[in-house]
Amino acid sequence: MTDNTPDLIPAPSPPAPMSAVRGWRMGDIARAALVALAVWFGLQLLWSVSSLVFLVFLATLFGLAAARGTDYLERLKIRRGIGAAIIVLGTLGLIGGGLALTAPTLIEQGKELQNEFPSAISQAQRWIDSKRGGLLGSIIKTAAAPAPSGAVVPALPVDAAPPSTTGAETRQGVKPIAGAPSASEAIKQRITDAMSGASKYVLSFVSNTITVFTAFVLIVFLAIYIGAEPDVYRGWMLSTVPASSRAQVRIVLAEMSTVLRKWLVTQLIAMLVIGGGVTIVLLLLGVKAPYALGFIAGLLEFIPTVGPILSAIPAVAMGFVDSPEKALTVLVAYWGIQFVENNLLIPFLMRGEMDLPPAITIIAQSVMTLVFGFIGLMVAVPLTAAVLVPLRMIAERENERERDLRKLSKLQEQNMLTDDVNPLVVVSQADHGPKRSPAQKDVTP
Repeated sequence: MTDNTPDLIPAPSPPAPMSAVRGWRMGDIARAALVALAVWFGLQLLWSVSSLVFLVFLATLFGLAAARGTDYLERLKIRRGIGAAIIVLGTLGLIGGGLALTAPTLIEQGKELQNEFPSAISQAQRWIDSKRGGLLGSIIKTAAAPAPSGAVVPALPVDAAPPSTTGAETRQGVKPIAGAPSASEAIKQRITDAMSGASKYVLSFVSNTITVFTAFVLIVFLAIYIGAEPDVYRGWMLSTVPASSRAQVRIVLAEMSTVLRKWLVTQLIAMLVIGGGVTIVLLLLGVKAPYALGFIAGLLEFIPTVGPILSAIPAVAMGFVDSPEKALTVLVAYWGIQFVENNLLIPFLMRGEMDLPPAITIIAQSVMTLVFGFIGLMVAVPLTAAVLVPLRMIAERENERERDLRKLSKLQEQNMLTDDVNPLVVVSQADHGPKRSPAQKDVTP
């Protein structure tokens, strides 16, 4: 038997102080209310300036891409500010020059596309009408069936017509309605309405043009400034973070910068490849307006998932101008191009840096489009990629910790199975109590 010596009995834990166990005080409630109000006002402010926030995000996206090129120019003894301006303005110059060279062809084929598109829709409608039988016909009838409604719209008689005040009817004995304007007043009113409508259209066009131009200039200058001095703005962001967390936040920001820069470069390369590939395929198939359709495909490639679907609609419709078989061939060609892009081009360019699940991409695009409109659709994918960076890093850290715990558990099980345990040694150690360090042996009670 072993004695219950004091060394083997654990000491009771001290009672918790009364100050540590207390409820919410008035000061705590007031601070929580102030924090809730600050969060609410901050969300309201972000909502009111959401368009500006997204423009700044796009400028940051282009600025991060320009910063990498600025680093290479800095090695050539070119100042960062000048290097960033050269990259941003030079890129815009190349795009503008390419559009200027292809503008006559694009304008001509754009007009052809505009003229032939109604005919293509008519051809597609006639083909659908000819397939009323079978499974396809049942699907079409189900999709085209009107929604049931309880309201009954009364039919007007054929001979019912509103009273008229023309001169012929007046001569036949029909008196004009009292208070009806004369012909000159009606013409004057019509001209006034037309002028007011034209003025509203002109003012709306001018205001929209000014807004687009201002947004473009804002993105260009912010991209130049961010590309020239990215560390300055990163430092300002880190200054709002506690010192104990700055190292981790710095790693997260660096990873987000890498992911966003690679995503933008990948999208730009994909736009060029898809635009050129679609143009070549449509030329080989003999589809009308191939350059205009290729330009649309390359432009909409900036919007993942949704853009390729939107760009395929006019191309398939133009295929119906010739025959339904050609439209089906165009659809298969577009599907093949997207298959090559998603399985070969994008993985080769990204090299595992960003892997967004399709379901998350579609959900993010749908939510951002419903809430913020077209600009939300543009920034949905890169914004989602930026948000997933810290989440992925946390998941990787926790997965590594789980693997370490499993390895430790296996090692403990192996030690318990392989080690020879002597019961006499265990009983002897229990009788003598726990081992003491040399410093504890020198201290006498």
